Parts: sequence; C-alpha cells; structure tokens
Amino acid sequence: MDHKGWHSRGYLPHFDSQDVVQFVTFRLADSLPQEAVVKLRGAARPESLRDELLDQGWSACWLRSDSIARIVEDAFLVEDAFLVFDGERYRLHAWTIMPNHVHVLFTVLPGKSLSAIVSSWKRFTARKSEQ
Repeated sequence: MDHKGWHSRGYLPHFDSQDVVQFVTFRLADSLPQEAVVKLRGAARPESLRDELLDQGWSACWLRSDSIARIVEDAFLVEDAFLVFDGERYRLHAWTIMPNHVHVLFTVLPGKSLSAIVSSWKRFTARKSEQ
C-alpha cells in the first residue's frame, strides 16, 4: 500500500501514513451553515475555526440521540456485529461523539489507508441510519 503523505482535495490537508497517530474530525452534512463554510474557506487557520464553529451546535444535532450515537460508535468497533477492525485496520486510541460531529484518534495499520478507514466508518453509519 502506497501512502500519499501530505495531500489535499481542495480543503484541509490530510497526512496519509501508518507512522503517525491520526486525529480525524468528521461532521454531519448540516452541521455548518453555508455562511460558516464560506468563512472557513478564507480563514488563516481553518481547522481551529472549524472546531470552534462545530462546537456552536448548529444543525439538527442527530448525534445527541443515544441510539444514533451508538451507530457511530459501532462503526469504530464492529461491523455487522461480528468483525472487529480495531487491531486489524487501525489501532483505535480514543473517540468522542459530539452532537453534530465526531473526533477519532487512531493509528493506521500497515497495508491500510486513512481514506479507506474513514470511508468505511461513514458508509457503515449511513447504511445503519437508513435501516
């Protein structure tokens, strides 16, 4: 597996490597109003401003519901309630589920990629929330 190192898709940079502990924040689609997104694009330190804006609690804050937060938590620990990926795809260090976003601290294991791991969490939670 080739890790990309520093790369960007036109917004916050990412560092894809198995040699560092990753701190990832992902958010619900409605967690920031359009004016906040515009403000982020022009910010000198968008990651700090993003965290500040997310903590203001805009949106429906679906993750405040215990049952929905459990779906997100399950994405880190189990998939289909049988396969545990902590130790197989990544080493999970810590996570916190906020009302409209999620923070995860983990290390990518050899042969896996940052984007594949985060994508699998998002797919899992989307499928479970549709059920």
